[in-house]
Amino acid sequence: MKLHPLSFILHPSQIVTDPVQLLTYEVDAGLDRGRPDGVVFPRSAEEVAQVVRWAAAHGVPLIARGAGTGLAGGAVAEHGGLILQLSALNRIELDPAGRIATAEAGAVNLVLDGLARAEGLYFPPDPSSQRSSTIGGNIGTNAGGPHCFKYGVTTNYVAGVTVVLADGRLARFGGPAHDYPEYDLTGLITGGEGTLGVVTKAYLRLVRNPPAVKTLMAAFDSVEAAGTAVSAIIAGGLVPATMEMMDEKIVRIIEDYAHPGLPSGAGAVLIVEVDGHPASVGPQIAEVEGILRAHGARELRVAGTAAERDQIWYARKSAAGAMARLAPAYYLVDGTVPRSRLAETLAAVNRILVEHELRAGHVFHAGDGNLHPLILVDDPSDRELIARVQAAGRAILEVCVAAGGSITGEHGVGIEKRAFMPLMYSPAELDVMREIKAIFDPQGILNPGKVIPPISDDSLKIEDDAVQRNEGMSQSLTFNLQSSILTPSTPGEATELLHESIAQGRTVRIAGGGTKSALLPLADMTLSTAGLRGVRAYAPADLYVTVGAGTPLAELQAELSRDRMWAPLASPWPAATVGGIVAAALNAPLRMRYGGVRDVLLAATVALPDGRTIRAGRPVVKNVAGYDLPKLFAGSHGTLGLLTDLTLKIAPLPRARATLVALPEDLDRATALAARLLRTALVASALLIVRPTAGGEGPVAPDRAWWRDLRAGSLPTIFDTSSLALIYTAEGHQEDVADELAEARAALREAGVAGVQLDEPAGSEVWGIFLAGAGPHETVLRAGVPPQNLPALLAAAEPALAGAPFVADVAAGLLYARGAPDVSAIQTAARERGGYAAVLSAPPGYAGDRWGHVPDGIELMRALKRRWDPHSRLNPGAFIV
Repeated sequence: MKLHPLSFILHPSQIVTDPVQLLTYEVDAGLDRGRPDGVVFPRSAEEVAQVVRWAAAHGVPLIARGAGTGLAGGAVAEHGGLILQLSALNRIELDPAGRIATAEAGAVNLVLDGLARAEGLYFPPDPSSQRSSTIGGNIGTNAGGPHCFKYGVTTNYVAGVTVVLADGRLARFGGPAHDYPEYDLTGLITGGEGTLGVVTKAYLRLVRNPPAVKTLMAAFDSVEAAGTAVSAIIAGGLVPATMEMMDEKIVRIIEDYAHPGLPSGAGAVLIVEVDGHPASVGPQIAEVEGILRAHGARELRVAGTAAERDQIWYARKSAAGAMARLAPAYYLVDGTVPRSRLAETLAAVNRILVEHELRAGHVFHAGDGNLHPLILVDDPSDRELIARVQAAGRAILEVCVAAGGSITGEHGVGIEKRAFMPLMYSPAELDVMREIKAIFDPQGILNPGKVIPPISDDSLKIEDDAVQRNEGMSQSLTFNLQSSILTPSTPGEATELLHESIAQGRTVRIAGGGTKSALLPLADMTLSTAGLRGVRAYAPADLYVTVGAGTPLAELQAELSRDRMWAPLASPWPAATVGGIVAAALNAPLRMRYGGVRDVLLAATVALPDGRTIRAGRPVVKNVAGYDLPKLFAGSHGTLGLLTDLTLKIAPLPRARATLVALPEDLDRATALAARLLRTALVASALLIVRPTAGGEGPVAPDRAWWRDLRAGSLPTIFDTSSLALIYTAEGHQEDVADELAEARAALREAGVAGVQLDEPAGSEVWGIFLAGAGPHETVLRAGVPPQNLPALLAAAEPALAGAPFVADVAAGLLYARGAPDVSAIQTAARERGGYAAVLSAPPGYAGDRWGHVPDGIELMRALKRRWDPHSRLNPGAFIV
């Protein structure tokens, strides 16, 4: 391949074609190899776009590369072509006020985290390679790390990306604001391994850096005992920052290598770390210690100093170096299972290793079920040995899939696991991924051949769960289709009813609880999810529940509360269904504590309009096998498919919750105080500015009726005054809540404002009452801007609001307003500040712009819609497409 035409785009020093220099780029940190025809070093997003346009014109494969730390061959030029080395795109900008970092693709993870910590903030995704791995690579593989149990993985912190598409266009998906009205294409790009676009920049969410950390190490006689102790910690309502485990073999290997003082003779070693406010970590670790002792822990060691904590983590992080001492190479397997099945999975893995005559040690993230057997490779040139290693790897992943897990938790698919994808996914599910790839990259030039196997490999699937998924399909649909209301009772029946209706040329409206459809036009048929109701699977030890889409959220919460658990979702309306909340991506203020709907959703069964039923995702926190389809359907407003059941993350109910309320005298004062309080937020679940009603007498003193009613819990009367209220809710461990609200009160006192602490309501309840109180002919809108721009939006929108009541979700940068007379002016003000304003409900005949936003990815959104619903008969008019 001749690369000399590129010299018209890049300086010759940015192009490498020398065969010797190309050797460096034949491999990443895995076993797969492939020689590129050249490597280019763009220095800006525009240069990346120019190179992509050149490659598209010449049909040249492109492979984006960061630091080359990937373990699955994702950055290997399997088919030749051009490697885009993005290390020069390494700029980072922090906006502490909005808790947002803007980082280019080549920025190093640890550098970003260091800059964030200097501002009192924290970027939680921490892969083992974070000293060198780049943000672009982390996004490509949806990287995890040891702190995923509490904090989640990379996708939970990516608010938006700027990407170069396959035709060289530069586009932004998502961005620094929350809840842009568009399909979650950011969720597809994250974990897409560079097959859908080249990420050049990302908008990353930051959290407050926990001011205190406590770490312990405990020895157990067996992995089974340690696993039982992990489940007991979860059952006790505790959420440690991390729970890491090592088995007896790796403990011996590490101790012989680094002498870190690991417990001798231990069958397993468990590392548990908790974080929070200083008054909280001591009681947390003491409770963990008591649970571990009750479940057989011995030689339990709590780090008393930073040096002792570092020693514990030095032991854990020495695993790779210790293995390298025993053999010139090793093969690191990456699979995930529900955490309660770790012990039985490990026993099966050990049997596989014995059968294949291989040596290995085990390290695993016990909190999230991610296991990593390190298989020693004594001679990498021994083809028979490599074949045995790969056969063992496949057998291990078959065990993981059979246990309900994934073939990869954090390393990605790349080349290494491509052939294993049919173990997890049906042919229909793989076809959906192929269709997405074809829409984004019709020439197939972006990282070709990665992630998705050739069609002929689909037959490798070990069990066809699609048959089970379609169980219960009706034999005849004639009687159902005579009615204008369809009520399926199984996913298979839902698929058949939906497909048959659309095939007959009818439009279909999806109806859940009927709480969010005021603006939707009528359709020929209504498909009600009322029959898709109830809990399908409940696994408190694994922190997930699978529930029918038609189940009211209130009903699900009541069921979970019996075990002191809950799904961290909220809705203003008691009739709201789980499916409706996910389809609309309805995010309450509690997102600042628990993540949004997209983060709570682990998996979904979806009926596509074209007659296919697919299962998207798995009931595990760490799963990067293929495209993240659940996020595509969350927030799609039912325009791509019908959600029939959903698997959600659940959590222990908070042990304590309290709300601090203050009455600032004006809007400027309120926004300044809110910005100050946001800096304290660690366990906060809401930070709101509330203007209860239009008109009135101005600020209300604390002895007035509405305040007394608020304290008494008579929530609707909060809105019987025109005063402004600042509402701050914290929830979690008692000590964390007490410390945080003490910090918040001190900040208010410093500003000369009094605050009153109440047991209720929580901020999300205030938000819900505000929205639920809207009349049937009242306009309700949601405006979103980058959080740091919310004060400017409030000031600019005030004339258009004309005194209308509102709730401002400060942490999310969202303004909810009722009865605003000039929606268009608010939309303009939001767009000028990097956001949008969407109309949630309006009087009949509303003819204005409902969404206030034109996504960069609108053509891709329409192409996805056309692919699965070519005549737009499913939920017509429900969304921006």
